[in-house]
Amino acid sequence: MNRYTISEEAIRMDWRDRIISDPEILLGKPVVKGTRISVELILGWLANDWTFDTIIEAYPHITREDILAALAFAAEMLHDEQYIAKYKASA
Repeated sequence: MNRYTISEEAIRMDWRDRIISDPEILLGKPVVKGTRISVELILGWLANDWTFDTIIEAYPHITREDILAALAFAAEMLHDEQYIAKYKASA
């Protein structure tokens, strides 16, 4: 597997164990449980070519499993056909 491939582990992971949404934390944005680190922020780091190791070095309270959970959450949200239909309707 190369560094740009999402592992089967990430796809199968139950992100609900690690990703929460609470209106009292970042206005309800999905975050890593016990932190104020949002899924959006993690995806942004990855999109800017940060590696898992870079993220973990910069934020030692974030684990590899937290990053995989953020990816699994994003994959599930994008898999939702209603989201795709809404996006196409507004384009």
